[in-house]
Amino acid sequence: MAAEPAAAGADRLVGLDLARLTPYLESAVGLAGPLRASLVTGGRSNLTYRLTDGRSRWVLRRPPVGHVLPTAHDMAREYRVISALHGTAVPVPAPVVLCRDHDVLGADFYVMEQVDGTVLRDAADTAGLAPESARRRALSLVETLVALHTTDPSVLEGLGRPEGFTARQVARWAKQWSLSATRELPEVAELVGRLERAVPPAQRVSVVHGDYRLDNVIFAPDGDGIAAVIDWELSTLGDPLTDLGLLLVYWDPRTADVTGTRHAVSANPGFPDRETLARVYADASGLDLSPLDFYVAFGYFKLAVIAEGIHSRYLAGQTVGEGFERAGTAVPGLVAAALEVLEGS
Repeated sequence: MAAEPAAAGADRLVGLDLARLTPYLESAVGLAGPLRASLVTGGRSNLTYRLTDGRSRWVLRRPPVGHVLPTAHDMAREYRVISALHGTAVPVPAPVVLCRDHDVLGADFYVMEQVDGTVLRDAADTAGLAPESARRRALSLVETLVALHTTDPSVLEGLGRPEGFTARQVARWAKQWSLSATRELPEVAELVGRLERAVPPAQRVSVVHGDYRLDNVIFAPDGDGIAAVIDWELSTLGDPLTDLGLLLVYWDPRTADVTGTRHAVSANPGFPDRETLARVYADASGLDLSPLDFYVAFGYFKLAVIAEGIHSRYLAGQTVGEGFERAGTAVPGLVAAALEVLEGS
């Protein structure tokens, strides 16, 4: 992940006030020296910063500034998830502290230990990989997803309501669209209706990541394995195929406008196609993928809503960083892609 060096005192880092954060962390964890910070660029939603006191290295996560959708950007949920999963077969950063005192940074935030490794966010990150390395990393991505979905869900008991999860997800994201929409798109109503009528029964209750993709994992610096899964703000207990469907959506180059990057997967021929990923997942998980088209269509819809929310914040001047101007252009194509998948199912 690229870091933007902080100015002296980090007074130009939007959303981070070191004068208020320093005494809080001094009390919570102790500091070996002056606290320095840098913005981790590339995120489209929550704001992420690297912190160091010269001895320890941490990462701080907080919600975006400005317009925030209800139930979105839940830092307490994210902190609870990584706390529960730390030490399981699912690699996550070690949690450090959760702060719910808005006098510090104006919002909930949490701090975790920094994990060394590589994030494959852009074509520049993947083009130079040996094709076999790209293949192994994609397979590691699927294997780690299966590990998550076969983790005992009781580690997060009470986090969500698994019964009726997928139908509620369709309703939730339809509501989020109505709260974020900056334009009229009649196709959205058609898509929501078709999704509502096609919800399949869940085959298993699992811990669900909610935004599982190539750049939400950190690959180990010395190989192709995964050192940590990150960005757990949408995690809950529910239908694991919602994760798989969205992962396959991110294999589509059209998603690059949402992430504000050049499509990482398309830049290297070693990455397996979507059909291969699905087959590997099915073999390892034992789940029936015959209803997969629904989950892929829902993934396109969910990402369209996320993109519209980013676009809304961009129009209001509430985004931090670059590349946000592209997100809104992706929305009609994502909605159309969802309808195309349903037409073919």
